[in-house]
Amino acid sequence: MTTQFIHYIRDEKRYSDHTVSAYVSDLNQFNEYLSTTYEINDPVEADYQMIRSWIVQLSQDKISNRSINRKLSTLKSFYRFLIREGVVKSNPLSKIINPKASKRLPEFLDKSKTEFLFSQVEFEDTPEGHRDRTILELFYATGIRQAELRSLTLNSLDTDRMSLKVLGKRNKERIIPLGPNIVQLLTLFIKDYRKLMVVSNQNNFIFVTKIGEPITPLLVYRIVRKYLGLVSSRQKRSPHVLRHTFATHMLENGADLNAIKEILGHSSLAATQVYTHNTIDRLKLIYKQAHPKA
Repeated sequence: MTTQFIHYIRDEKRYSDHTVSAYVSDLNQFNEYLSTTYEINDPVEADYQMIRSWIVQLSQDKISNRSINRKLSTLKSFYRFLIREGVVKSNPLSKIINPKASKRLPEFLDKSKTEFLFSQVEFEDTPEGHRDRTILELFYATGIRQAELRSLTLNSLDTDRMSLKVLGKRNKERIIPLGPNIVQLLTLFIKDYRKLMVVSNQNNFIFVTKIGEPITPLLVYRIVRKYLGLVSSRQKRSPHVLRHTFATHMLENGADLNAIKEILGHSSLAATQVYTHNTIDRLKLIYKQAHPKA
């Protein structure tokens, strides 16, 4: 049933390629444990004690609680699928208590570094250079995910309404407002530079490679990592850092948390509230530096 489950989350639930790969890895690891430890080749036969012993083994192998919780989330989804399909009658994880994981605050760039990135860093005066700058500016202007950026088409941009139509997780569509600067930058790239990269109308994706193919996740990651490395010494320099930067700066400037939630495409407010920790920590630092009795 593992194969059917993977088809389900990929084709019906429309999970991202990254999420599907993580689920496959977790299930393979669990199946290998069952086979090696209990000589069971079908996870349908697993019970509470077997899953509990797997958690203990992961902990002994120095796997972080955060990673263990992700693997448990995979198993919970898998067994819910089995129940739905009538393969099992109960979920063996119903009594499993997730290990407590410390909260990891999102990494972001401070305002001075983002200002330096877009005002001082030089981008090549080539179609690729203009593409790279537009990608970075769009990440910071909207907070969209890397997969969402890659899926943008020419029809996604509405210059009259100054908005962007984004297809998010689980095929959920949302409209993101745009400022005049990013609209101008996108329009300039599409009209003057993208056409130099796309010889024919083989696709209508906004962002493409130098030979006109749809841009790949690896290329997006390399572009972001390259330019963030010019302004930050942080080890983590992924597109998600710019997403976190967008949300943190919005919150620092007084944006409503619910509005940020809608723009980011979060399914619950809890996912957005993590950014409040960054702003609170920043306020504490300012307080300690400024107050005479702090």
